[in-house]
Amino acid sequence: MEKSGISRRAYLKGTGCAGAVGVSLLAGCTARGQQGDGSNTLEIVHWWTAGGEKQALQALLDGYTNKYPDVQVQNNPAPGGAGSALDTVIKNRVLNQNPPSTFQIWPGQSLAPYVQGNVLNNVGDSVWTQQVENAYLESVRNAAKPAGDYVAVPLNIHRLNNLFYNTDIVRQAGVDPQSITDPAALNDALNTVSSETNATPLAHSTQEAWTTLQLWETVFIGLHGSNAFLDLTSGNVGQHQGQIRQSLQQVKQYRTHFNEDAGSISWDQANSKVINGEAAFVQQGDWAAGQYEAAGNFGFQQQWDYVPFPGTNGVYSMVMDSFVYPKSNPSPDATEKFLTYCATVDAQRRFNPVKGSIPPRTDVPTDPFGPFLQAQIQDFKNSQSQPTTIAHGSAVVPEVKSNMEEAFAGFTESWNIDSTATRIRDAFQA
Repeated sequence: MEKSGISRRAYLKGTGCAGAVGVSLLAGCTARGQQGDGSNTLEIVHWWTAGGEKQALQALLDGYTNKYPDVQVQNNPAPGGAGSALDTVIKNRVLNQNPPSTFQIWPGQSLAPYVQGNVLNNVGDSVWTQQVENAYLESVRNAAKPAGDYVAVPLNIHRLNNLFYNTDIVRQAGVDPQSITDPAALNDALNTVSSETNATPLAHSTQEAWTTLQLWETVFIGLHGSNAFLDLTSGNVGQHQGQIRQSLQQVKQYRTHFNEDAGSISWDQANSKVINGEAAFVQQGDWAAGQYEAAGNFGFQQQWDYVPFPGTNGVYSMVMDSFVYPKSNPSPDATEKFLTYCATVDAQRRFNPVKGSIPPRTDVPTDPFGPFLQAQIQDFKNSQSQPTTIAHGSAVVPEVKSNMEEAFAGFTESWNIDSTATRIRDAFQA
C-alpha cells in the first residue's frame, strides 16, 4: 500500500500503461519535466459546461485574454460524472505524454496520484509569491500543496455545511432555525415540522451516494467537531468507530423525515421542493442557492434563508476547484501566465460571483457579490476551521473516496449501521 492509501496498480488499472508495475507511479509512461515547443495556445480541460458554471469560466477566460492578448485559448470541456469523465481523459493523456496545458481538479488529496507520479510542476516560485500566500488562509494553502510543494492554484470555494430552509414553512411550524444547536436538536425540529405542517421536513435525494455521504460527514462534524473529522480523514479511522456509528444513527433518524421519492430524484429536484413549498429544510452546498436565486419571487431572507448546519458554527467545510501545471506541457509560458492570473484578485472577482462561490483570496472586494455570498464570505473570514470534504474529493485519496461512496450506496439500500460502519473502516484500508 502506498503512503497516500492508493496503490500503483489501482491507479494504473484501465489506463493502458502496460508494464508500469514495479516502477514509480506513472514514471516510464511520461517524459517527466519535458516541456512542449512553447505554443501560445492554452488548452484548458474542465467540466464546467452548463449555466452559471459555463458563464463563470468565460468571465475568467475573458479576463485572462484581456491581460494576455497574445495567448489563444483552446476551451476543451470533458463534462459528466462529477469530474470522473475528466479524470479518465487526463490520466490517459498524461500517460500518453500528451497532457493539456492545464486542467481543473479538486485540490487536496485528489492530487495524490499526480503528485506521486511526479507529473505536476512545482508552482511555488512562479505563482505563490509571499504576497499571494498572505492573501490565502493556511487551510487553503495546505490543500494546494498536499505533499509540501505548491502544485495547484485554488480558484473558488463552495461551502458544504449549509442548512437551507423555506421561511414560510418553518414559521408556520413555529421552528426557529437559529436556535437549533446540534444534529439531535434538528431531528426534534423536523418532528415539529412533521406534526405542525403538511410539508416534508427534510428534502433529500438518495439517488446517488454522494448526497448521503455529504450529509453524514456534516453530521459527524456537527456531533464531534472538525478536529475529530480531520483525524478520521487522516486515516485514524479505528479510533472513531463509536463516532462513526453515532453519526450514521443520526442520519438514519433523519431518514424518516425524507421525501418519499428520495430514491428516484436528483439532488436539485430535492432542492426544488424547498422552492415549491413542499419541504422545510435541505442540507446542501451553497450551489443550492443558485436555484433559489433563479426562481421567481423567492428572495433571500424573505422566502428562503440558511444557517450553518447545527453544531458546525465556526466551521466552513470547503469544496474547491483548482488548476495545475502538468509536466511535458505544450505551452509552458501560457500555462504559467494562466495560473498566475487565477491567483489574482481580478480573476477571482470575475469568476466567483457568476459561479455562485466565494474567492479563496480574503482580499477580494465583496461588492460584485449578492447578499447571500457576502454572508458566506463573512462566515469564511470568521471561521475557526475549514476542513475539506470526503464527498467532494479533497479530504481523502480517490480510492478511499470511491470506497466511501460504495459504503453509502449500501447504506441507503439497507440503512444497516453495523455493516456500514465496517465498510467505512475498511474504506480507509485501500
